[in-house]
Amino acid sequence: METLRWENGTLYLLDQTLLPHETRYLSLTDYRAVIEAIKRLAVRGAPAIGAAGAYAVVLAAVAAAREGKEGFAARVRAAAAAIAQARPTAVNLRWAVARQLRVLDSAAGEEPEKVVARLVAEAARICAADAAANRAMGAYGAVLLPPGARVLTHCNAGALATCAYGTALGVIRAAHAAGKIKMVYADETRPLLQGARLTVFELQRDGIPVTLITDGMAGYLMAKKGIDAVIVGADRIAANGDVANKIGTYSLAVLARHHGVPFYVAAPLSTIDAAAPDGSAIPIEERDAAEVTSFAGVAVAPPGTRVWNPAFDVTPADLVSAIITEKGVFSPPYNFKDNQEVLPIG
Repeated sequence: METLRWENGTLYLLDQTLLPHETRYLSLTDYRAVIEAIKRLAVRGAPAIGAAGAYAVVLAAVAAAREGKEGFAARVRAAAAAIAQARPTAVNLRWAVARQLRVLDSAAGEEPEKVVARLVAEAARICAADAAANRAMGAYGAVLLPPGARVLTHCNAGALATCAYGTALGVIRAAHAAGKIKMVYADETRPLLQGARLTVFELQRDGIPVTLITDGMAGYLMAKKGIDAVIVGADRIAANGDVANKIGTYSLAVLARHHGVPFYVAAPLSTIDAAAPDGSAIPIEERDAAEVTSFAGVAVAPPGTRVWNPAFDVTPADLVSAIITEKGVFSPPYNFKDNQEVLPIG
């Protein structure tokens, strides 16, 4: 099942708001429609958002080309700025848009149609590199797990959050292929239930044993059932190793430390933001109150209820046992000063 694909000038996005009950692809030919799809979580997960953003720049360039060569680059840049801000926390979106803008700069003076072709090729490279990175992450991460591993994961960091295979679920998939997985426990991930709707869906399709729990059960699960590792993805990693991920991740890290459970983060190097010295520099998106006050479109809280709804939280680096990337496993203390030149240290 593809998260997204590009075909004949159209970006097809799997609408993840409908899963697991319905599989429907959005056919998008306007970059503004991609922005809307990103904002409403039809496509989500840092690497997948980055890839969608790269193709959104392509669509913006196609539209700009129709208006002629004069002012073409300026029109694309204006659209790219809006695309990069569609969701503020996931750094892969900004990273992918920046890559496309470098292509635009390198093609200065060329005919718009040729620039569009170069942008399409770059977006395809971003997707292909993501799929390869996830496979590499899976191989590195699987080594960390013992035979018969009982693993807890949060939100969805699988194929649906990437171009293919997954980050945290990529590690789980590789470990399962090696015969190491006894059980995966999936947090439901309130308020939008990506764990229940998407992670369980993916693991069931792959024949990987999975048990769904509510977010509030994680601590008792560690105490009573025993967990060998917590593995999560990331939306942004600061230079010191602080990790921004789906809300609830921080709580899991605290619980894991208390119970002596390794807490692993799996993410590509593109998720490392060397410009953010620590987690306090990471912008945290706050979403609509209705996500908390309603369930499946039905109000569950009294009218006028005050809501605080951060979509992400920040886990301090000292709670992270290791960060799994496509270049290897990094051990604390973390020092990601330049995410283009990071070398594995553990």
